[in-house]
Amino acid sequence: MKAIVNAKILYEDKIVEGKIVLFDKKIVNITDKIEQDDVEIIDANGAYVSAGFIDLHIHGSGGADVMDATPEALEFISSTVLQTGTTSFLATTMTMSKEHIDNALQNIQHYGEDVTGAQILGVHLEGPFINASKHGAQDKKYVQAPKIALINDYMEEVKMITLAPEVEGAESFVKFLSEQYPHVILSIGHSDASYEKSKESFTWGVSHATHLFNAMNPYHHRNPGIVGAVFDSEVTCDIIADFVHMHPSALELVHQVKRDKLILITDAMRAGCMKCGTYDLGGRKVTVEGNTATLEDGTLAGSVLKLNVALKNMTMVTSMTLIEAVNAVTKVPAQKLGIKKGELKVGYDADIVIFDEKFSIISTIVGGEVKYTNHTSSSCLTRGSTAFE
Repeated sequence: MKAIVNAKILYEDKIVEGKIVLFDKKIVNITDKIEQDDVEIIDANGAYVSAGFIDLHIHGSGGADVMDATPEALEFISSTVLQTGTTSFLATTMTMSKEHIDNALQNIQHYGEDVTGAQILGVHLEGPFINASKHGAQDKKYVQAPKIALINDYMEEVKMITLAPEVEGAESFVKFLSEQYPHVILSIGHSDASYEKSKESFTWGVSHATHLFNAMNPYHHRNPGIVGAVFDSEVTCDIIADFVHMHPSALELVHQVKRDKLILITDAMRAGCMKCGTYDLGGRKVTVEGNTATLEDGTLAGSVLKLNVALKNMTMVTSMTLIEAVNAVTKVPAQKLGIKKGELKVGYDADIVIFDEKFSIISTIVGGEVKYTNHTSSSCLTRGSTAFE
């Protein structure tokens, strides 16, 4: 048994001081005093304590990518993201050949539970069921119509699918999955759907929007498109708050409209927590300079955002409170996935993060085990690389 003391605890949508977080593999109690013997004390020294961060959209980090399709790649990602406060994530695939996608899915199926850092909750299939006109950094030559046959063997692992509802076959695909696999989050993204088609897809079973504003038609006052449909509905959405994919004004707008339907993601690629330089994403060359990752033609190619930095950015440039920001990477994504994570509640998984007022990560705890501790620096260092902000 362990206990976190001397902390500012984010508990029941409040910041509570003077309480103790008692946990083993699960949260045992939020209490005023320790009554058990042989409890290991973790002194937070006045820092914040929250549930562990959940990333619904991450391709890679620490020099590794989900599409590498190796156990080592999953382990590198899992161990690296601990330094950003991430305790669990959806391993996100790319629009590539069927063979590449099969290999990645089989790798997660066989080795996803073996990682020793942040837990892999399942797969986010980003493509290949997208609109080729909104492919973004995905390779449009591998875009295909939605087919259950491509993923039929992996439905226990698949937890989220980003797709374009306007493409041929999407309606029957979405309706089938909604009925047969209700645990799968169906998300509109990499799409050119009209406002009307987007709203219609929500009635089929689409309940989320992937990196709102990016890789979709723009919001226009006479043609509001996907963004307008999301704003006019109860579907959830996620955003990349790195000041590259979205202007601070747009970040504030989404916060004001969506509130507790908003989730923060990284969309990080293998260069996450690595030095600037040349990398690849989905077999395509990517150049990383500062906080920006681009293809050779200048197209944005994922991000190098860290989840704790996304929290810092949102609280710095929008009216989002600390509690709202943390909920956007804990409570909201956990509820979307239907899992007992994301809150410091009795019986929930003991995934916990200790962080300071600048959102620098002090300790990351997964399943009751302290997996990462850094009292002096929030830098991400892996494979001997140097972190950049």
